[in-house]
Amino acid sequence: MGIGLQLFSVREKTEKDLIGTIRQLAGYGYDSLQFAGFFQTPADKLKSVLDEENVKIAGVHVGLHQLQDERLEQTLRYNETIGNDLLICPLLPGEMRETGDDYKRTAEVLNKVGQTCKDAGFTFGYHNHYWEFDQFDGNTGFNLLFENTDPELVKMELDCYWAEYAGFEPVDIIKKYSDRCISLHLKDMAVEGKRKESTEIGSGVLDLNQHIQAGKQHGVKWFLIEQENYKRDPMDVAKSNLINLRAQLV
Repeated sequence: MGIGLQLFSVREKTEKDLIGTIRQLAGYGYDSLQFAGFFQTPADKLKSVLDEENVKIAGVHVGLHQLQDERLEQTLRYNETIGNDLLICPLLPGEMRETGDDYKRTAEVLNKVGQTCKDAGFTFGYHNHYWEFDQFDGNTGFNLLFENTDPELVKMELDCYWAEYAGFEPVDIIKKYSDRCISLHLKDMAVEGKRKESTEIGSGVLDLNQHIQAGKQHGVKWFLIEQENYKRDPMDVAKSNLINLRAQLV
């Protein structure tokens, strides 16, 4: 089971010093990382550091604009050089998700991107937020996306926090789409009145072990810690989150 960190969690640090951040996280015990930008780091330099630190790549978040038109070849070659074969769309522009028909048209776009990625030897996936769970004529945008995309072309990175935020049970989603769910985003949730935000693992209300056990049962490959809201240094939180998650799995 691969437990890693989505580097968006420490985005200010990676933007200033991606290589140094990787080395520091490896020192904390992270043996896999998921990228959310490379910040002009040469691909061969990044590959060398990952090899030195024995860190695996748990996918890369890539905007749709980087997987289409003139940006495509550059994106594929960079990821090929660093040894990554999993490309994940992290979110959709608002105009691609305003109505149910938008989601159906977006599914066609994702199928095309997925086919392009597959032909080049890559796996393509989609990562959700909370808005995909809005209802359109009795169905969610989330279901419209995955019901109208080819399971062989568009995989799922389920953000368990955002599913819970929207009132849906991640375990049910994992079971329903077990053949497509290749990674989970894991973060805890703090609730204060009607306000909900991500918090350090073990200090919130979510049963992350339940999500992990369901993922293990259904063949999920990557289990990735992520957090957006902080009350102390994000790097210190990243260290604590790894310790706390491992403690929950004992």
